[in-house]
Amino acid sequence: MIDLLATPLDQLVRILEDDYGKGLFHAEAIYREVFKKGNSNVFLAPEFQASPKLSQALTGTLRFDPGQVEKRFQEDELTKFITRLSDGLKIESVIIPMTRHNTLCVSSQVGCRMGCAFCETAKLGFKRNLTPSEITGQLHNARHVLGADIKNVVFMGMGEPFDNFDAVMTAIEVMNAQKGFDVALRHITVSTAGLTTGIDRLAAMNMTGIRLAVSVNAPEDGIRSRLMPVNNRWDMAALKKSLADYPLGKRGVFLFEYILIKGVNDSLAHARQLAEFIHPLPVRLNLIPYNPIQSFAHESPCDEDMHAFADWLTRDGVFVIKRWSKGRSVCAGCGQLGKDVT
Repeated sequence: MIDLLATPLDQLVRILEDDYGKGLFHAEAIYREVFKKGNSNVFLAPEFQASPKLSQALTGTLRFDPGQVEKRFQEDELTKFITRLSDGLKIESVIIPMTRHNTLCVSSQVGCRMGCAFCETAKLGFKRNLTPSEITGQLHNARHVLGADIKNVVFMGMGEPFDNFDAVMTAIEVMNAQKGFDVALRHITVSTAGLTTGIDRLAAMNMTGIRLAVSVNAPEDGIRSRLMPVNNRWDMAALKKSLADYPLGKRGVFLFEYILIKGVNDSLAHARQLAEFIHPLPVRLNLIPYNPIQSFAHESPCDEDMHAFADWLTRDGVFVIKRWSKGRSVCAGCGQLGKDVT
């Protein structure tokens, strides 16, 4: 069985060469039909119309299952969509409008085992990892079912990407193929809660084009461990060491995500501790107001709190981008995914 949405182009070429006596010509035709055109019936392509024996041999061996878009939610131009997988489980993905393009936020797991206190997905617990085709299927559905022009892909949806490392890397390879989805590595961001083992594995692959984001959310270990249990295994010192050893490309930077929670991690002292942790790492920090969820009884900061915290960090030499919440009304904001799949 050839899983079309999970098979890198070079692997597909080898399969056609070894098993069917064909190769790149027909592999590229499959990629064009499936990834560029969204057509799962590759046998209608001219290359296969001219090769009826190959079409017959491949009949019944090609698998195409991106999952079914079951429901969508809209807030202005932002779209959250629910995908029902083949076993009935569901995941959420978000199409985020940007100035000149759209970004797709994809999930890598059903649920999550990280247990972050401020995250709706954590309430689901961990159900299972997504397969590579269930990950790339979200991009297929965004483009070919919902008709969105997707340029960027961020692994910031349900799940911890480095807890499903191999499937995520396979999905990225498929997404990146120029003959297929053609998403440049520099337009792919993988966000982690701080699994240093995953950071180290990615570093060893030397895929310097991929952007690495880290969900930090606290200035020191005590607060971070309360918010993010992962910190009990990989504390901030271990995280900083992995980042210091990471082979960033020329002019490369890490993206840090810091969810600002009123009365928890938003004081001047916290800003100074955070700046000290960041230096001398090259970092762009996304400052994000907490999106309230029912199980975590804390308040979102007001705009003045956001501006003040950003100003404190800026004075200490930190590059800060204030990210005002999008999608909160449809539970598509940071930390809110999972509410509509139970």
